[in-house]
Amino acid sequence: MTTTHRRDELIDQLDWHWQHHLCPRLDDLTEDAYLWEPVRGCWSLRRRQDAVTPMAVGAADTVIDYEYPEPVPAPVTTIAWRMGHVSIGVLGSRAANHFGDGGIAVRTTDWPLSASGGVDLLRHHYDAWITGLRSLNDAALERPCGPSEGPYAEHSFGALVLHITREVIHHGAEICLLMDLFRERHRWTGDRA
Repeated sequence: MTTTHRRDELIDQLDWHWQHHLCPRLDDLTEDAYLWEPVRGCWSLRRRQDAVTPMAVGAADTVIDYEYPEPVPAPVTTIAWRMGHVSIGVLGSRAANHFGDGGIAVRTTDWPLSASGGVDLLRHHYDAWITGLRSLNDAALERPCGPSEGPYAEHSFGALVLHITREVIHHGAEICLLMDLFRERHRWTGDRA
C-alpha cells in the first residue's frame, strides 16, 4: 500500500495544469500577441515614458503598469502584464521569500518586452517555486507562512500553496483565452452582443 502525501497532491495539482495546459501553449506565443491591447486603457509592460499609471514600476527602462489600490473595475490587462504578475507577484517573490534570499520584487524586476523573454521569466520563477515545494515535507505545510505574507502570516504554508495554485490556474487560463482571442481577432466584424 502506498501513502499519499499532502505535499505531493498539492504539487501534482499545480504541475499537471502547468505541464498540460499552460506551458505547451506558451510555445505558440507571438510577439504581437504578447503586447496586444484588446481594449483602450489596458495595463501592460511598456517603456517607462509610455506608462499609463503613475505607480508603474520596474528596475530599468521597462515598467509594469500598477496602481494601489487597484481601480474598480480593474482594467483589462495584456498577456505580458498577466505573465509578469504571475512570474513576479505570484511565483517569484514567494519563491524568493520562502526558499531564497527574498530579493525578487516588482520594483526590482527588469521586465521583458519580448514574448520569449516573458516566457523565460515565467518558466524560471515557476521552476523556483515548484523546486522549493519539492524540498518541503508535509509538516512544513502546517507551519505559519511568516511575516513576508503580511496579514496572512499566521495562515499555514499549505494555504499559501493553494492560493498560489489558484492564481496560476486563474491567470494561466486568462493568458490562454487572450491568445485565442488574438488568434481569432480577424474574424470579428460589426457589433456583437
